[in-house]
Amino acid sequence: MMGAGSVSAFLGFELGSSALKGVTTPDGRPTTKFASNKSNSSQQAGLVLLKEEEILKIVKARVEGKTKAAKSEKLEEDDEETNSSKQKPEEKPPEVVEEKLQPGFPVTAQSEGVTMSVQSVRYSGGDLLLKVKMQNKGKDSVRFLYSFLDVTDDKGRTLSASTEGLPTELPVNGPAFSGTVSIPTALLDDVKKISLALTDYPAQKLKLEASDIPVER
Repeated sequence: MMGAGSVSAFLGFELGSSALKGVTTPDGRPTTKFASNKSNSSQQAGLVLLKEEEILKIVKARVEGKTKAAKSEKLEEDDEETNSSKQKPEEKPPEVVEEKLQPGFPVTAQSEGVTMSVQSVRYSGGDLLLKVKMQNKGKDSVRFLYSFLDVTDDKGRTLSASTEGLPTELPVNGPAFSGTVSIPTALLDDVKKISLALTDYPAQKLKLEASDIPVER
């Protein structure tokens, strides 16, 4: 029985050994697996791993190239601005053109520091237009009601007239105000000169009289 048992044990060992041929123990070391997987993936994907020094050289070259490109663009912009500033002509202030007065003008009237002057006359359509300037350099502001404006010709006849743009009040030391006095031309047959007379309202302390205004055509 002992001999039979020995023979059976020997046969079982031989059968187990033959069955386990080609089976190896798995490698449990993590560094070995990582190196194996990295080499396999690099070979499969065709990747070439660069050294750290080479990577730094590439990055440095790109940074220097961008810096040079930015500097060249900046120099080009500065040159364009310089050229445009050279080509742009200097702007001159507009020249002030003085109004050319007609012979015999202005015709000025003054009272209590208030001035009324007729600068020019001209015929337009069916009216005679008188350009009038008014200014107050007196002590008090002055108000006017232009229905009190008297217009007479050289024969003493009263003419109807209308005003436009003349101020109803002249402030003290204010600017000069301009306006127009219009007279129908039908009233000016054989008339060579006219006169304007105006007083303040309601005080009527001053009287502005501009006489012998030439209106002959």
